[in-house]
Amino acid sequence: MGTGGTGFAPAVKMKGMQMSFKTILVHIDTGKRCSARVDLALRLALQHDAHLIGLQVLTPFEPPGYVMAEMGPAIIEAQRQVAVNEIARAETEFTKQASAAGLRNAEWRTAIDDPVDAMTLHARYADLLVIGQADKADVAHTPVDFPERLVLAAGRPVLILPSIGSFPGMGKRILVAWNPSREATRAVTDAIPFLRMADNVHVMAVNPKAGEHGAVAGADMGLYLARHGVHVEVKTDQGAEIDVGNELLSRAADLDVDLIVMGGYGHSRLKEWVLGGATRTILESMTVPVFMSH
Repeated sequence: MGTGGTGFAPAVKMKGMQMSFKTILVHIDTGKRCSARVDLALRLALQHDAHLIGLQVLTPFEPPGYVMAEMGPAIIEAQRQVAVNEIARAETEFTKQASAAGLRNAEWRTAIDDPVDAMTLHARYADLLVIGQADKADVAHTPVDFPERLVLAAGRPVLILPSIGSFPGMGKRILVAWNPSREATRAVTDAIPFLRMADNVHVMAVNPKAGEHGAVAGADMGLYLARHGVHVEVKTDQGAEIDVGNELLSRAADLDVDLIVMGGYGHSRLKEWVLGGATRTILESMTVPVFMSH
C-alpha cells in the first residue's frame, strides 16, 4: 500500500519522458507550395521520431443530373481517369520526398470528400496537422476557407505554412500570443514540444485587461512554461494603436521570430464559420508559420 498508510502507491519518475508529436498529418494538394509543405512535415517527423501521413483529398465531381446526361459516359470516365492519374503522381512525389529525407515512417492516404471533413476525420488519430495558407492565385482546387474551417473543426493543433517564403529553421524563435482564454491555453499546451526545443520563446500579452491576467500579465504563463524547461521571456504590449492581429505580425518581425503560437478564435453561425478578428488577420497576412489550436 505504500508508505505512510495513505493508500497511494509512490509516484514513479519517468526519466527522459517528454511530450512529443508522434503522428503528423500533412495535407496534400496540387498547389505550388505542396512540396515545401511536405518538406517541412518531413523535417518535423524526423525531429520528433514521428509517423508521417500524407493525405490527398479530392473533392467529389458531382455535376447536376442534366449535365451528367449531356456529358456522356466517355467524358465521365475521362474525368475519373484524370483523378486516378493525379493521385498516382502525387503519391509518387510524396514517396520520393520521404525517401530522399530518409524517413521510413511515411504513409500515403487518399480520400474523395470535402477537404475539411476528410482532414478532420483523419486528424482524430494525429497529434499535429500541417497545411498551407489559402492562396487565391493558386490552382490547387482547395477551398480558400480551408485553413479557417479546419482550425475550428479539427480538434487538433494545426501548423499553417505561409504561401510565400522558406523556413528551414522553424521553431528556434517563437512568439506566443497570450491571453487567458481557453483557445490560447490549449494552443500553448499543444505547442510545448516546439516550445521546449526553441532557443527563445517570447510570451506576449497585447493590451491586457486589468485583473484578467493576475498581478502581471503573462507572468504566470511564463512560470508555467519555465517549469516545462522552456527558455521564456514575458512581454506586455500596452496601448497598441493597431488591431491585435497586425500588432502580433509587427512584433514577430521586430523579434525576428520564425513561428507564432496562438489560439484560433471563431464559432459556427448558420452553417458558416465566423472567425475572430486577430485569427482572420493572421491567416490572411502571416509572414511566418503559425501554430493554432481552437
